Amino acid sequence: MSDCSLSRTERLRSLGAVRRLFESGESGFIFPFRYVWFAEPDTETSVEVLFSVPKKFHKRANRRNLLRRRTKEAYRLQKQMLCDNGNPVNLDLALIYSSKEVLSYKTIAHAIRKILATIHERL
Repeated sequence: MSDCSLSRTERLRSLGAVRRLFESGESGFIFPFRYVWFAEPDTETSVEVLFSVPKKFHKRANRRNLLRRRTKEAYRLQKQMLCDNGNPVNLDLALIYSSKEVLSYKTIAHAIRKILATIHERL
């Protein structure tokens, strides 16, 4: 059960790591997400993730919170795709919701699955 949790240590919080991610990371777009990721070889596998729903597209906080919760849940249930990699890597990932519409959980989960599969291939 703890394998499917999203603990605080798995969230990207360091300002330096966020700056490094956006300055030298690779990015892509799979509707409705823009994603940025940065990987470097390490002695152990660690994945840290950042979730963002911009106020520019969703003015009301309850909508931003709803979309952020849906995104976190979809990632939490599918994050094992990144941990199954053979070689240890330190991965930072930012998921930025970029649609003006409030999409269903099913659509969000499918997009997260495609994003994680794309990153897994590139590693």
